[in-house]
Amino acid sequence: MLNKLLVVGVNHDSASVALREQIAFAPEKVHESLSALIRDTALSEAVILSTCNRTELYGVLSSPAEGVAAGDQLAHWLAHHHGVDVNQLLPCVYRNHGLSAASHLVRVAAGLNSMILGEPQIFGQMKSAFAVAQEAGAVGFHMNIIFPEAFRIAKKVRTDTAIGENPVSVAYAAVDLARQIFRDMQKSTALLLGAGETIELVARHLGDAGLGKLIIANRTLERAEQLASQFDAEAILLADVTERLYEADIVISSTGSQLPILGKGMVEAAVRTRRWRSMLMIDLAVPRDIEPQVAEISDIYLYTVDDMREVIEENLRLRASEASKADQIVASGIEALREGLLERQSADVVKTYRDSALAVQQIELEKALKMLERGMKPEDVLNRLARDLTNKLIHAPTAGLRQLAKDGGKQDVSKMAAVLGLTDFENERDEGTTLQ
Repeated sequence: MLNKLLVVGVNHDSASVALREQIAFAPEKVHESLSALIRDTALSEAVILSTCNRTELYGVLSSPAEGVAAGDQLAHWLAHHHGVDVNQLLPCVYRNHGLSAASHLVRVAAGLNSMILGEPQIFGQMKSAFAVAQEAGAVGFHMNIIFPEAFRIAKKVRTDTAIGENPVSVAYAAVDLARQIFRDMQKSTALLLGAGETIELVARHLGDAGLGKLIIANRTLERAEQLASQFDAEAILLADVTERLYEADIVISSTGSQLPILGKGMVEAAVRTRRWRSMLMIDLAVPRDIEPQVAEISDIYLYTVDDMREVIEENLRLRASEASKADQIVASGIEALREGLLERQSADVVKTYRDSALAVQQIELEKALKMLERGMKPEDVLNRLARDLTNKLIHAPTAGLRQLAKDGGKQDVSKMAAVLGLTDFENERDEGTTLQ
């Protein structure tokens, strides 16, 4: 089962934020994209994970042999779907197949493949991506086994190691940067754009840092008010940001908008109203919420998701010591998953074979009863029943053994012989005994 798993994608290590934002999936279009992905590629099941740091396509192949070709196909599909030059995208795309794909899935869910080692937010994002794929009818038998098991292993990483201690995330890194610039947070005002999980984390960290005033702006006022009520903040509409922007010392943005929300002209006007007092702006969104040209304005300090790398280096060092322990848990978890799936497959084979044998038994028994009804001698009927039943039950295994021997698979023949209980097979073969 795992040998049919494939993942193709880009992340913060392989592609720039400019490229990542071009291939990001808008949440409202994921259902449609999943349908197109399964329709237009070799995948029978699919999950799309799209965050500020990565875009990944997880899929199940109809045949393991399609791995390499399907990886290239998905990369081309991703470029075509978003209208991106395929030659620009291909060098940034990674492809994992089989066990390496399963390992990648677990490592991403556990935060081991994140910009900030061990960050917890990705776990929820992956569970959400899987739930969306389920709602869209894009996952079936394979994914419904693999993903929950991957989540279980990832949870074990977080509970059995200190990889999640000294909690950090992109949200935490943003607030940590704000504290370095504005030493007295009690006198500072922050404006948050968006009301999703990232902004909720930012709001929580700002509260812990002792922020003086918090304003939350969102496209829908109801959601902004729900979040604001948790942090004693003010809720406004994104449409009203232009009039309120000048109040903010700190602006942190993470919306799902496909177009920039804050342009250079809007920010210049706010800075003039502030009489050129410094303003920190951190854009955590992909695609970006703040036009890159805003960085050209004096007294504006603009950071993107990628800029957070330098801020979080110390946090990475604190967690790195636990990485090897986490890797061991992932490796043992994947091996246990592999063995469990093989056992499940073997159980299915045994059940199928047993059902087949019972069907043969019933057919032969009915034939024997009819012979008795016709007056045949019981011993003749029993002899014929035993002979016919034996021949039919051993036909498939012996045909399989002959074919394996013809193909030169000596080791496979030996294994199959052992399964059939032929413990002296090797000795018999050496003595020249042929299997009938």
